[in-house]
Amino acid sequence: MNVGKLKGQQGMTLIGLSMLLGLIAFFTLLILKISPLYMDHSKVQNVFSAVEETDGLQNKSKHEIETMISKRFNINYVTHVNLSDVAIVKRPGYVRVELEYERVAPIAGNLSVLTEFYEEIEVGGE
Repeated sequence: MNVGKLKGQQGMTLIGLSMLLGLIAFFTLLILKISPLYMDHSKVQNVFSAVEETDGLQNKSKHEIETMISKRFNINYVTHVNLSDVAIVKRPGYVRVELEYERVAPIAGNLSVLTEFYEEIEVGGE
């Protein structure tokens, strides 16, 4: 007789459902806060790809490379990276451009997420 009653009582409790919805909401919030950081970083990657494909990059001066990067940052609306974050190593016939920066995105209250990004291109032989 009790077997029929137990069979009909299947499913999730209200507490279990609220915990599941809370987890889904947390991860959705996390994705919505972090994805713009990576979308902005893709703009930086596009700038570095374009600079790397520039003909005769290893023969340009350090100032010309900085100007080229700065202009491309402006064209791609890259506002979170400064030219001071870019390190250029220049030798005859060789150039290496490095960029390392961090971004902090607030999640909720005093909870934040820190993302670190690094890009590097090398052109020519050392």
